[in-house]
Amino acid sequence: MEAGDRETTTPRDYDALRQLILDRRSDLPKRLAQVAIYALDNPDEIAFGTAASVAASAEVQPSTLVRFAQHLGYDGFSDLQGIFRARLKERTSNYDERLAVIRAGAEGGSEDQAVLHGFLAAAGQSIDRLSESVDPARFEQAASILAGAETIYIVGRRRAFPVASYLAYAFGKLKVRYFLTGSAAGLDPEVLDLAGPRDAVVAVSFSPYAPATVEQARQLSVKGLPVVSITDSAFSPLAECATEWLEIAEADFSGFRSLSATMALSMALTVAVAERRRKG
Repeated sequence: MEAGDRETTTPRDYDALRQLILDRRSDLPKRLAQVAIYALDNPDEIAFGTAASVAASAEVQPSTLVRFAQHLGYDGFSDLQGIFRARLKERTSNYDERLAVIRAGAEGGSEDQAVLHGFLAAAGQSIDRLSESVDPARFEQAASILAGAETIYIVGRRRAFPVASYLAYAFGKLKVRYFLTGSAAGLDPEVLDLAGPRDAVVAVSFSPYAPATVEQARQLSVKGLPVVSITDSAFSPLAECATEWLEIAEADFSGFRSLSATMALSMALTVAVAERRRKG
């Protein structure tokens, strides 16, 4: 393949690269799949690291990184790494820069209306995607797991914290016993030690995954609790430790990602759990 042809067929932005990896996940050889999981779980490390340091962290040989990059159509690891570095630059753009993009997109009209319509469009796109992709069997299994629990432990930090807070609010109103991690008293380790096999977990996180969420979900999974994860990828560390997981692909507007589909799914899940418990 000529360099020009490769340029048109190989993803040059992170979102497209991520989708390519997800599309090919079932066909990747074992070692390449190991690199793929590490890359999507640790994009910052891929951006900052050397081939040697990344290979050591991913527990593969440096040559495996080269093979992984070439398997996806890149010249080598450095070419692939450039996509992760570009993503990092985009992600770290400050809010002033994001707002400047919105102002530029107003095209002489009202900036307020441009913002409103932009976020409404992103929310609608997110919900449309969920409507098309949600697996009813997985949703029913997730509701069944949570409905059978004595106490539901809710884990979600950073961008997912509003979702975790809503789950706690809804379960409380529906008289479902729960515990929301992240208390100001800092007693999460002691409380999580009380979790038993008759309890369950719902964990929420999206790339870049909150370390505390991943750690607590894994800790409870190791204790034998079933984990229901709401996350964005089969390569998510929350999917890895989950008994059942539900995938959400939220749209964004000028770098601000929507939570519309996630909130809709969470609302449906809490009501489904309460209905199952009511019917006994």
